[in-house]
Amino acid sequence: MGTDDFAVEHGFPHLPTVRSALTALYRRLSCDGVRSFAASLPPADVAFSDAEDLYLGVQRVAGEIVRHLRLPDARMIVSFRDMTHAAGVELAAGPEYFIELNTRFKTHRQDIGAALAHEVTHVYLHRLGLEFPGTRDNEILTDTVTAYLGSGWLLLDAYRESAVSKQKLGYLTPEEFGYVLAKRAALFGEDPAPWFTSAQGYDAYVRGRQRAREEERCPPLAAAGLTARLRYGRDRRARRASAGAGYAFEAGGGTGPLRVSFPCPACHQRIRVPVRGRLRARCTLCRSEWDCDT
Repeated sequence: MGTDDFAVEHGFPHLPTVRSALTALYRRLSCDGVRSFAASLPPADVAFSDAEDLYLGVQRVAGEIVRHLRLPDARMIVSFRDMTHAAGVELAAGPEYFIELNTRFKTHRQDIGAALAHEVTHVYLHRLGLEFPGTRDNEILTDTVTAYLGSGWLLLDAYRESAVSKQKLGYLTPEEFGYVLAKRAALFGEDPAPWFTSAQGYDAYVRGRQRAREEERCPPLAAAGLTARLRYGRDRRARRASAGAGYAFEAGGGTGPLRVSFPCPACHQRIRVPVRGRLRARCTLCRSEWDCDT
């Protein structure tokens, strides 16, 4: 996991990988498996006061995250050392997993839960057998799953940036963390905003939420705006999508109807529906339903 000795990247440069991670998570866990994580890890469970014994507190917080991810037979052995990154975990057969935290967390206890959330999710994905090729993409997968399954709000809350100091944990940008948290909020009707103690983290969540909501207003979704609808109409007549539109037209064989495919705004698996006006489309992967005007 990255630490705070670099310029903080902003925006949405990793969004294609984030979307692929959401699709992969649904395919591996199933819709019911994802929906079983309806309750986020509450702030009280990972609160860490200065009065609490450091090592006992670290083990307590790690245990809360283990229970949240339903890894009851996994034991996290946590230690501190001087290191470049914020944290790391040794992935083995288990049941014991060794996590190292940067020694700076000894005096930044409020962020220990964030660092542990990422590392325990590494263990969770390892045991699921879910990984992406390459270190970068696999770390983005881990951040995405951490946020989407209910403990990644801690990572965004650990983001702080000012003229004299900065800190960001994880590989996603702050806005991308906000985007994933907004996707989760839309699924479960959950608002993580009250949990943020970092003003910069909250602002990034708002920007990410705006980007996530834009995806719910893209044609052929009925909520699309007038300009997007007009472009979609022109593309439909030409049976060819404009560059970057997201949707694609597919001619049916023989006398089959024209169809349009588009990414599900929730899980990003492609949905295919006939071009025949207003209809309600259902994603077969995440079971979300969307009003469309094809």
